[in-house]
Amino acid sequence: MRIIIFGVTGMVGQSALRECLLDDEVQEILAISRKSTSQQHEKLKQIELGNVADLSSIEHELTGFDACFFCLGVSSAGMKEEEYRKITYDLTLSVANTLAELNPQMTFIYVSGSGTDSSEKGRSMWARVKGKTENDLLKLPFKAAYMFRPGGIIPMHGVKSKTKLYQFFYDILKPLNPLLLKSNTVITSEQVGKAMIQVARAGFSHPVIESRDLKRISG
Repeated sequence: MRIIIFGVTGMVGQSALRECLLDDEVQEILAISRKSTSQQHEKLKQIELGNVADLSSIEHELTGFDACFFCLGVSSAGMKEEEYRKITYDLTLSVANTLAELNPQMTFIYVSGSGTDSSEKGRSMWARVKGKTENDLLKLPFKAAYMFRPGGIIPMHGVKSKTKLYQFFYDILKPLNPLLLKSNTVITSEQVGKAMIQVARAGFSHPVIESRDLKRISG
């Protein structure tokens, strides 16, 4: 498989990249982000792009891919809806529309979140915006599109959150990880990455996938 990853410097993106590098069936990875990682590997190519919403300058690099793992995201804390929508909805749909045109055979996997509001009418701002993002992605002419809705994600194998406060709590709660992972809503970063590859490879029975199923898919 040939896979594009957006948001490779974030916690989920780091996990997706790690599992792709380890998987023999993934022959090529194109990582697109505002800042490249320090990772180097023969099957990894990285492109730094200041404005990820505008892919026009690199369209010639984006054809012939089997899947896209869209891991870009931002916390809604302290953000107004217009600002959050610009990053969460506008950017995502801009990228997805370009990729759907260039790669209609592609499987597009979007990392959303548990509690996303598919009705787009609830009180929670972030959940409404995520819900609209999911709904409109599912309308695009990809081979398939899947919305991943993990609950809590526990970082593994040196994966770190870019948000220092989040990483602080991950470090404090580490001794409780075995207990937390007994919950159906908590998943490891490794499981998320493995589930992405498996769904890209074999598909799934429905387009919206919650943590319980992500755990099962990842094996």
